[in-house]
Amino acid sequence: MHYQPVSEQKGIALVAHDSKKEALSEWTHYNREFLHNHRLYATGTTGAILEQKLGIDIIKLKSGPLGGDQQLGAKIVEGEIDFVIFFWDPLQAQPHDPDVKALLRVAVVWNIPIACNRASADMMISSPLMAEAYQRELPDYESYQQRQIEGETDMLAIYSN
Repeated sequence: MHYQPVSEQKGIALVAHDSKKEALSEWTHYNREFLHNHRLYATGTTGAILEQKLGIDIIKLKSGPLGGDQQLGAKIVEGEIDFVIFFWDPLQAQPHDPDVKALLRVAVVWNIPIACNRASADMMISSPLMAEAYQRELPDYESYQQRQIEGETDMLAIYSN
């Protein structure tokens, strides 16, 4: 079993589709004291709105459709993000939907908690685990990384000649 230490100060990603930016803005304003104690990351426009409203420094990435969702995914893999709050709109198609799905997928792959609406965000941040250090279990992907791919030995033989 592998574990990654998560400090008391969490890396929290804040993301919202356009139709949910106001809801996330209201939620963050209500929880600004809690958020002030953590490292905050956000995709472009969302980050600018929240930074102005909260008066808290936010690490702003590109806008979601311009690669911000993928940047957040990379930060999850690198261990910088411990928690994702993503107010997404399930009733509206997004032009960057594959990126959104990839972000949610990589969060699940690396056992990152995800809140997709106000109720789940409220419940998760009220957990005692949010205020203390935590040992997040990391999935063991060793066998996946060491797997033999069909035809791999043939390709290795070709390239070694």
